[in-house]
Amino acid sequence: MDGAVLATALVAAVAGLARGFSGFGAALIFIPLASALLGPRIAAPLLMLVDNVLAAPLVPAAWRQASRREVAMLTAGTLVGTPIGAWLLLHGDPLTLRWAMSGLALAMLALLVSGWRYQGKPSLPTSLGVGATAGLFSGAVQMGGPPVVAYWLGGAIPASRVRANIVLYFAASGLISAVVYLLGGLLTVEVVQQALVIGPAYGLGLLCGSRLFGLASERLFRSICFLLIAAAAVLGAPVWG
Repeated sequence: MDGAVLATALVAAVAGLARGFSGFGAALIFIPLASALLGPRIAAPLLMLVDNVLAAPLVPAAWRQASRREVAMLTAGTLVGTPIGAWLLLHGDPLTLRWAMSGLALAMLALLVSGWRYQGKPSLPTSLGVGATAGLFSGAVQMGGPPVVAYWLGGAIPASRVRANIVLYFAASGLISAVVYLLGGLLTVEVVQQALVIGPAYGLGLLCGSRLFGLASERLFRSICFLLIAAAAVLGAPVWG
């Protein structure tokens, strides 16, 4: 196995572990480091493919529990933002993209650490704006999660519905990204082949993370995730070569 692919599999396992026990952070960990190893135009579609395939079993239950209207509003904005982000990924300078990915990872980390949440009631204009922003981040670097999480967690929405909304939205966003990447030539045979190697490692991380969830406090888990995200953003920066 190629050394870069093996290293990416190890990164994927850590990213899956973070998502398994905290519910977030996979892209913020995986994308900066995988971009340094494989290049941004491989890393983003690779995570999109692996994450969406392995998360597919969660969708049926989310479909029943989610507010499909709220998800649809965000998805409508994502339809606009994702192609723009994918265009930046396809045509942007790889070095600039790597700097942008590391910087965005740190910015999204700051948002999560701050504890800020949108306190208003979901509305069509706001949902379209959040969806477009998340789509832009997803299309370019697969980091559309934090704006969506911050938007929905702050409202008076039951936690079970928030989780279902997020799962269903990510499934819809992943499908949009897959179509856009395929049309743009980013979802290639090479990406699929690497996904077959990366997927098991990511899935193992998800499984272990979910089982470790009951062994420590949520505060400790989130603190570990924040540290991993910060380390990934720093280590993935082009300054290291």
